[in-house]
Amino acid sequence: MTSVPVEIRPLGPGDLERVLEAADLFDEPPQPEWATRFLDSAGHHLLIAYGDDQAVGFVTGVETTHPDKGTEMFLYELGVDEGHRRRGIGRALIAELAQVAASRGCHGMWVATERDNVAAVATYRAAGSGEAEDCIVLSWEFP
Repeated sequence: MTSVPVEIRPLGPGDLERVLEAADLFDEPPQPEWATRFLDSAGHHLLIAYGDDQAVGFVTGVETTHPDKGTEMFLYELGVDEGHRRRGIGRALIAELAQVAASRGCHGMWVATERDNVAAVATYRAAGSGEAEDCIVLSWEFP
């Protein structure tokens, strides 16, 4: 694996155009209304990695606070352009989000992924994560 120099920029209110310009990195095209809401929400973080002034990866995190657990950073999603994978960009994004979390008083950071998502598990481990006990994730869908 070869590390590649990237510039990681945090986005915030007023950066909708940057999100839309990086649309190819997301699973689905970002929706302006949702992206604006994310960018405007306190405790929501979107970091984009740029190589040669082109968006090559992103990570999103959301601070979650519980009365008896304090505040943690939930690593919501990580994406790196297919042509830029295995170069340390994902690890760099995770490390930057971890720094944001620590600077905001979070006591930890966590992520959930599928066990068979070999690339994601390898990236998270390479970025220094530990492994939590087995758990099951349940979800609700609303119309």
